[in-house]
Amino acid sequence: MLKSARNLIIAPSLLAANFSRLDREIQRANRSGAEWIHLDIMDGHFVPNLSFGPEMAKTLRPMTFLFMDVHLMCECPEILIDPFHAAGAESITVHAELGFRVKDLLWQIKSRNVKTGLAVNPPTSMEVARPYLKQIDLLLIMTVNPGFGGQKFIPEMLPKIQTAAKWRQEKGLKFRIEVDGGINPNTGSQCTQAGADTLVAGSSLFSKPNLRAAVSHLRKASTH
Repeated sequence: MLKSARNLIIAPSLLAANFSRLDREIQRANRSGAEWIHLDIMDGHFVPNLSFGPEMAKTLRPMTFLFMDVHLMCECPEILIDPFHAAGAESITVHAELGFRVKDLLWQIKSRNVKTGLAVNPPTSMEVARPYLKQIDLLLIMTVNPGFGGQKFIPEMLPKIQTAAKWRQEKGLKFRIEVDGGINPNTGSQCTQAGADTLVAGSSLFSKPNLRAAVSHLRKASTH
């Protein structure tokens, strides 16, 4: 396996936070030692669930210094890119499954001077993402079918991570390889061994009373 030599980034997923005390959850994330905060944006069409919108990001932005990583699991992301940019998003990811629209969407994100991401769902071939590798800062490989938190990691996604790492090395590119879905110390280690360098984790982090210890455990397991 091609283990990534890059510094590991851990991104707690806000979807798994306790929304009845969101301010406390954000403060826990701030103190956790994580580098990013991950926002899963779901529209009820592209995926069968709803989460939150730009106003949530705008509310959170003054509450945290963490890099804000926004994942648009949406049928019409073009109407959300500007609102999320204005709300303080520092990375915006759209899906490869949107087909011919992907090129323009990536351009729209990049022109706002934020990091540009492309996501690939489990059933989707990595070849769909290959034409865009030079345009992106982040390739998100979904390790569960998107739409709900707390799902079990799909180990068949590990070869996709290896493929992405191989392409990145062969082409001398610098995009980060992010994984999202069922990430815990065990699966996180498997993903970094395959070449991932950015781990999104929700339930395995926010469910723990000591979020800082959970982040530390994930980091240690995933860098050995």
